[in-house]
Amino acid sequence: MLLRLTIFIISIVALSRLVEGVYLEPDQNVRIPTGWTHLGRVDATDEILLTFALKQQNVDKLKTIVDQVSDPDSSRYGKYLSLSELASLVQPSKQTIQTVQTWLSNHGVKTCWTVHTKDFLQCSLQARVAEKLLPGSEFNRYIKGTQTLVRSPVPYGIYEELAEHIDFVGGVHRFPAYQKVVSKTWANHDQRPVGFHLGVTPSVIRERYNLTAHDIGTFPNNTQACAQFLEQYFHQADLAEFMVLFGRSFEHRTQIEKVVGHQEVGKAGLEASLDVEYLMSTGANISTWVFSNAGRHESQEPFLEWLLLLSNMSAIPWVHSVSYGDDEDSLSVAYMERINVEFMKAGARGLTILFASGDDGAGCREVSKEKNVFRPSFPASSPYVTTVGGTSFKNPFTISYEVVDFISGGGFSNVFPSPDYQTAAVKNYLQSMKTLPPQSYYNATGRGYPDVAALSDNYWVVTNMIPIPWVSGTSASTPVFGGILSLINDQRFQKGLPSLGFINPRLYKLQENLTSAFFDVTVGCHVSCIDDKVEGQGFCASTAWDPVTGWGTPNYPELQKALMNK
Repeated sequence: MLLRLTIFIISIVALSRLVEGVYLEPDQNVRIPTGWTHLGRVDATDEILLTFALKQQNVDKLKTIVDQVSDPDSSRYGKYLSLSELASLVQPSKQTIQTVQTWLSNHGVKTCWTVHTKDFLQCSLQARVAEKLLPGSEFNRYIKGTQTLVRSPVPYGIYEELAEHIDFVGGVHRFPAYQKVVSKTWANHDQRPVGFHLGVTPSVIRERYNLTAHDIGTFPNNTQACAQFLEQYFHQADLAEFMVLFGRSFEHRTQIEKVVGHQEVGKAGLEASLDVEYLMSTGANISTWVFSNAGRHESQEPFLEWLLLLSNMSAIPWVHSVSYGDDEDSLSVAYMERINVEFMKAGARGLTILFASGDDGAGCREVSKEKNVFRPSFPASSPYVTTVGGTSFKNPFTISYEVVDFISGGGFSNVFPSPDYQTAAVKNYLQSMKTLPPQSYYNATGRGYPDVAALSDNYWVVTNMIPIPWVSGTSASTPVFGGILSLINDQRFQKGLPSLGFINPRLYKLQENLTSAFFDVTVGCHVSCIDDKVEGQGFCASTAWDPVTGWGTPNYPELQKALMNK
């Protein structure tokens, strides 16, 4: 209570400083996350990096274009925009660009750079200048482990004449989210069941999802990618060793084609190793990129840096697997809505963006004493990404049918309404389920996620040249599903068809008839709040779509066949 009162008082003080100004992100959570230690105010002359998200034009038209190029029944299906065409559509007005540049120039800010779409402007400037630009802000330094970060623990404002030209300012508030990839060997090394078997490997993935040794990429210009954040690095040697151990039955590559960003030569990260090894073993023999967004600048928002890269590259991989997420309630609506537009931009260009659904089930947030609600995750809850949940084998010792992995994230957004493409699926779930959590725990009209799923439990990973068993999380299922879509893209390119692009509208139309393209997961529930009303249980799986495993897991030959007709 004392902490909340202190934050309230600080916010009132900050508000009093902003005369005739506007708060762009009034709902942004400015509390310092657990684990971060305050080191004190930054020096007035310290350089910080701010990202200004400039107001875009024609967002409604962009939405229409994405809907059309992603709808297989539309005459514009697959007719994607080039980066230059996209820039012409969404770039800010001349008035916006000139107003913001004049404002910065009048404060002596000269070191700035933009992206091809001109809707982001990054500037390096001294802290004292930043605090004048953004009244109310107070830049402080924080540390967690070896990472330091510069953030303002109080809200920032912006002068009224600028508010209509800027969506938000990055590098002020948001602390980086950490993905929870764990090895159950490390966590429960004394609790292995009798008869412990090898676990999930590329050969297991291929057998379960009906991929043969011949299901590999062969089209020369096909590419896929994964994005890494926060000093998560992969090692080429780990990838090569992984393929020696687990990739003998199919043709594959042992080298990343391209690293975009900073790639450290130090210790490899379990998350990065997992993503790279399973994207490249499922999407075998396909050119693979790694976007390495280390967050080495103290004011940088690594996730935002990745999005800027997408807006600045004309040649870019077709499928992106991203294991990154944060709680919706920890982010401002202005920020999430703008990031959602960034995903629309990707869809308009024919990119497929997949996000892990998270590893906290339905999540849980205490809103008041003895009152809890489920906690949706973002970007998993964006209606313009394909979100991947997780499953486990019913019998962990055999390649059997799949059930819910209880950690699999899922639920309904509190920010984004249910998109048209999934309205019928969500309605069917809510009406057909005999038992649902109390309605006070979730927003039944929100975007439901995940869309699909794959195995997320008991993976083998090689990291720092050590084979690690029992690695679990939707960070495993996401690159697997991404690799499968890359293989389908490969077949499409060979027939002169466009990339799959934003695939959700097509998947939902396909599965309205419950095709054999997916193995429907109908057994199991995921976790949520530990209280008297739900007793730790969130949503449960059902026939057809559900907010735990989506439409289920891929049956590759049938899914490929279904996605090759247009």
